Amino acid sequence: MMSLRKFKLISYCLVFVGIASTSLFADVKTPAVFGSGMVLQREMDVPVWGWADAGEKVTVSFRDQKISTTANADGKWKVALKPLKVGKAGTLTVAGKNKIEFTNVLVGEVWVCSGQSNMGWTVAGSIDGKLEAAAADEPGIRLFQVPLKTADKPQEDVQAQWRVCAPDNVSNFSAVGYFYGRQLHHVLRVPVGIIMTAWGGTRAEAWTSPEAMAKTKELKPILDTWDERASKYDAAKAKAQYDAAMKTWTERVKKARAAGTRVPRRPQLAGQPRLDRHHPSTLYNAMVAPLVPYAIRGAIWYQGESNAGRAYQYRTLMPTMIQSWRDVWGQGDFHFYQVQLANFQAITTEPGESSWAELREAQTMAGDAIPNVGAACITDLGAAKDIHPKDKQNVAKRLSRLALVDIYGMDSLVKQGPTYKSMEIKGDKILIHFENYGSPLISYYKEPLTGFAVAGEDKKWQWAEAEIVDADTVEVSNAKIKDPKAARYNWASNPQGTLYSTAYLPAYPFRTDNWEGTTARNVTP
Repeated sequence: MMSLRKFKLISYCLVFVGIASTSLFADVKTPAVFGSGMVLQREMDVPVWGWADAGEKVTVSFRDQKISTTANADGKWKVALKPLKVGKAGTLTVAGKNKIEFTNVLVGEVWVCSGQSNMGWTVAGSIDGKLEAAAADEPGIRLFQVPLKTADKPQEDVQAQWRVCAPDNVSNFSAVGYFYGRQLHHVLRVPVGIIMTAWGGTRAEAWTSPEAMAKTKELKPILDTWDERASKYDAAKAKAQYDAAMKTWTERVKKARAAGTRVPRRPQLAGQPRLDRHHPSTLYNAMVAPLVPYAIRGAIWYQGESNAGRAYQYRTLMPTMIQSWRDVWGQGDFHFYQVQLANFQAITTEPGESSWAELREAQTMAGDAIPNVGAACITDLGAAKDIHPKDKQNVAKRLSRLALVDIYGMDSLVKQGPTYKSMEIKGDKILIHFENYGSPLISYYKEPLTGFAVAGEDKKWQWAEAEIVDADTVEVSNAKIKDPKAARYNWASNPQGTLYSTAYLPAYPFRTDNWEGTTARNVTP
């Protein structure tokens, strides 16, 4: 028979557990994207959301605003602060049965930076990384870094926190993201928040919402390919292969260490395909959805290398991905700026086809497909033997030019380098007209113009002689081609063209033809 003392002890424990669990469930909470040190987007409604008990009253307070709502049957709640102006740091309070206080909150500009490894590339790995970090005492810049995760369904939260930019924490942050934020901060003189969500080697379809992927028929081959892989996945077989590979790897490591040579890379277990970081929507689910609908000004994007083999498909994929973000964010057509692929791989001696050139073309075409989309040209900032060029500072400057002109009204700046506008065939010559954005055409430091090619009806490309004839026109020709039909510029993986504007911004690659390219029929990953 149970003693009275033991009965009371058990009763007290049950009561305590009940109180503790009720308290845990009742606590009003917000996702991690809200936190001390954050930046709230100025001059637009600012959604604030989270969880509480069903029916619980929740009040959000910031500056002179106080807004209340009630959690719905699922325990979710959401309010929107009215447009805010830049001012002193303040405290945002969320109160229900408990109270949360987020301190040192600024109002300014908020940008998402996303993509693959070149966006994830750190300040430490860039040119003058240690010097840049040493100078990064920037309390007006705030950093939020989303951890690398995959998910098969959209998630509601991430494990991350806002940090005030400082020399001891900026080194492992996105270099392009930080340098872009710094440029805006210094020019606009307002606080800037940068949300980094990027993962090396990933494809654009992994960052696209499942709804958008499912309803876009041109992208169905991607989904079908992954469905087939999932149907053939054998967990036991994958584990057996991994164990065998680990056994071999262990022996190789012992030999490498004994010989003082490089240790081989550790094998990876072939996991469930639906959670692979390349699988459609897995990164959107885990690394984008939890941020929505945090108020932002726009997004910058550095990706494309992993989709270069399907560049024609990217013409549809990229606008689809951008629109899928806009649809869930509910902020309309916010600005989205891409970084075109840098020059990379061996320099070709003869003009021809290039999947990387086709991908750059697809990046440009995204801006024609949907509004408020641009691209920064960096075909002069790459390296033949390094897919990760280290000059991220100038990449960020070129992105910032687009935003500063388009969004912030700084018309005195040259927005970008020259872009193709139209062509005229005159006898054995082609006149190419450019949009020069108020900065006349020049050759790079008066070097001869290079990078142009022409072709006749036979579609055989030959290098062209090129000459600038006025502020926005170049004349091209080849003595062997009497009846030219088309022209191209910098149409190569590692182009070496020398056409710039007087702002020393490079002309964008282009072609005047629509002849089928090398990736036109590639639709499966």
